[in-house]
Amino acid sequence: MKRNMTFPTDEERRQLIDLLHAEGCSCVIRNGGATRIFRERGVKDLYRLLAEEPELLDGAFVADKVVGKGAAALMILGGVGDLHADVVSRPALELLAAAPVHVSYTLEVPYIVNRTRTGQCPVETLCRDCATAAEALPLIRRFIEGQR
Repeated sequence: MKRNMTFPTDEERRQLIDLLHAEGCSCVIRNGGATRIFRERGVKDLYRLLAEEPELLDGAFVADKVVGKGAAALMILGGVGDLHADVVSRPALELLAAAPVHVSYTLEVPYIVNRTRTGQCPVETLCRDCATAAEALPLIRRFIEGQR
């Protein structure tokens, strides 16, 4: 990957984070002059982008509502350069700390909860013991393929 590391200005970051909230989407990605919004739940959009459009992630700024360890792994593997998360899990932050990703967030939580709020997110659980982003990828792939 070539790693286009042109970070947005503080004002551009604020506008992209505001867009995340105004659109009610799951994530906003800006790379170069292109800004795109995504609406899938969980890690589906990030997984698809990594597989089909990795150039969009390479060096990108991502504004995301919820980032767990699985999403963090996919962003690391895609070469994301700058991330803002409304909510981020401690395991995601630990994984991101070893990567060249600039991270800001609003709220840190011990783990991401599942959609029914009865326990931990299944992808967060799957990736719990992964020491690297690369270790998480096959687990996430099996999870996504199992949902099809």
